[in-house]
Amino acid sequence: MFLYGRAHVLTMVNHKMVHPQEVEVYIVLPAIRRELSRCLKKRGVEQKEIAKKLGVTDAAISQYLSDKRGQAEIDFPKDMAPEFEREAKALMDGVPMRNILQKILRLVMDRNFTCKLHRKVCGTVPAGCAICFDDPSQDKPNVKVKT
Repeated sequence: MFLYGRAHVLTMVNHKMVHPQEVEVYIVLPAIRRELSRCLKKRGVEQKEIAKKLGVTDAAISQYLSDKRGQAEIDFPKDMAPEFEREAKALMDGVPMRNILQKILRLVMDRNFTCKLHRKVCGTVPAGCAICFDDPSQDKPNVKVKT
């Protein structure tokens, strides 16, 4: 369970280690939506349309645009701004939001941005942690996916 606040990005309850995926879900994904909302608003897209394109409520867009949601303290590297602009345009051109999220998440991961956030949020990430970049073939779980 997590508690949120403006001063603290993410506070862990019971002092358990936060997994990198939790950082993505609770911090990175909302921040991506915030950035895309801003880009679309700059393009003159109405709030209701932004909400429809991003798959969230009008109220969520209002909160993204007023920095009440999407962790206003989290800023993406400046060189990602053109990527957000391109993806906002792609969204308006009909590219599904899930595709755009995956593309931006890969960029964020490739730049170790999630790792930096993970260290900031958790504070107990082991030195030299590279779990997100390890060769997945080393530990193959015995799990079958139903199709």
